[in-house]
Amino acid sequence: MAEIVYPPVIGAALTVFRALDLKIRIEGAGHIPRTGGAVLVSNHISYLDFIFAGLAARPSGRLVRFMAKKEVFDHRISGPLMRGMHHIPVDRAAGAAAFGAALKSLKGGEVVGVFAEATISRSFTIKEIKNGAVRMAVSAKVPMIPVSLWGTQRLWTKGHPKKLLQRHVPITIEVGEPMYPQRGDDYDAITVDLRERMAEMLDKAQRSYPEIPPGVWWQPRHLGGTAPTPEEAAKLDAAEAEARATRHKS
Repeated sequence: MAEIVYPPVIGAALTVFRALDLKIRIEGAGHIPRTGGAVLVSNHISYLDFIFAGLAARPSGRLVRFMAKKEVFDHRISGPLMRGMHHIPVDRAAGAAAFGAALKSLKGGEVVGVFAEATISRSFTIKEIKNGAVRMAVSAKVPMIPVSLWGTQRLWTKGHPKKLLQRHVPITIEVGEPMYPQRGDDYDAITVDLRERMAEMLDKAQRSYPEIPPGVWWQPRHLGGTAPTPEEAAKLDAAEAEARATRHKS
């Protein structure tokens, strides 16, 4: 597979990050295999998460093929880049095609990135997740690797203005130990375990973060921030989904 677009995009991103003096810390990068397929499962708190989750695989020399909603591929600017980097479009009305494309990549020895929460978490905690990542790992006979990101929401997230040129922002990328789900396992139970691991990793990243000021919007409520609670966030998500459905009908 020719990599004409991906390496220059990574290079450009790293150049910008260095210019902004982002304090990027990656823990556990050695858990990502240097060869063979793997499902990388990340939390989702920012529109930029695919960039930072992808950096987790860089020490192992891997490029991650992320599953992303079809609308990103339809955009006149992001679309050509996403296709050039061989990411995988997800049409929620026809999910089987995306699942099949992801399996093909995994069986071909690629690392496939999944945001199991599907949408950005407004509460900055781990939302409920479905068992798609587990099913992919089992079908392709590859490991599943949990990842938790923290700090990316300060640059650009849902419901807040972009602050892409902020300087000196700490970014934490936690990579957990691989999980090896097998055919015949209880996929829902493994999904619960996956979510718990991601939540523990995120909590570690949050509590060890260099900046923990009280009352800031980008801090979860249980750590003294003003982000919505998970319950409040669920209501906001439901209202957004209802508004989107109404627009599609009109």
